Amino acid sequence: MHRAAHSAGVRKTARAAGAHSGGAAARTVAVGAHGVAVARPSVVTASRSAAKVVLAVGMAVLVATGAGLGLASAGGTAMAPHADHTDAPAQTTAAQADLSATAALAQTSSRDVSGGVAEIAAEEEAARIAAEQAAKDRDAQVLQRVQAAQAKSAANGGVGVYAVDWSVGHDAFVSEWSARIDKYLAGSPLAGCGATFAEAAWNNGVDPRWSPAISNTESTKGRHCFASHNAWGWTNGAWGDWGTAINAHVRGLAEIYGYTISYVNAVKYCPPNHDNWYRDTLNEMSKI
Repeated sequence: MHRAAHSAGVRKTARAAGAHSGGAAARTVAVGAHGVAVARPSVVTASRSAAKVVLAVGMAVLVATGAGLGLASAGGTAMAPHADHTDAPAQTTAAQADLSATAALAQTSSRDVSGGVAEIAAEEEAARIAAEQAAKDRDAQVLQRVQAAQAKSAANGGVGVYAVDWSVGHDAFVSEWSARIDKYLAGSPLAGCGATFAEAAWNNGVDPRWSPAISNTESTKGRHCFASHNAWGWTNGAWGDWGTAINAHVRGLAEIYGYTISYVNAVKYCPPNHDNWYRDTLNEMSKI
């Protein structure tokens, strides 16, 4: 009886409280079989819980979808646009065309260079042949001048002693007589002028020994000159250097006296003392 009354009292109290609070507690609180109040979720709470569940499911779907996209991207082909597969062959074809064009240009360039090299080689060979022929022509002309000078000298009593070989050509002639004349002039003011004497002799068709020998007869090889660089007592001339003087003297010998020394030429060259002059000069020529 006491427990029943107590329970009834509790229910009354609960109803009174519900009536006082506007009935809200009646929707959220219930009394259990043993008199213990049990809380019930309200409609708002349930709705919020449901929304959270939906949101969680949505997020999971999004995560799964993103993972799928990432895997497809990592694979490289699963999600690649179809346009990429279409463009690749076109790009490859264009690259191959560029390579083919480059190879063709390289072949053309190689042919052009080869042709240019062959053309240059042919031109150089033609120039070499032309130069050799020109040298032969000059040598032939020199021999003609020498023969004419020898004939003139012979008419004046010139002798062919210590014959000079003119058939060897320009280079061999100048090389041989440069060395021989340099040896003869060593230690004198005219030392080192052998090549100048030899070249002048070749160009004028004159015995290469004649002018160097006269330089000794007239001035002791340039040691006692009466005028600047005049080692031969040649007219009254004076020159600024040995090269100019040598060429002038050898050219004068060719024009006035001919190829080589003779007694007649000695009389003409040194009238007061032609006997000694002829003897001394001829002796010096034999030393060269």
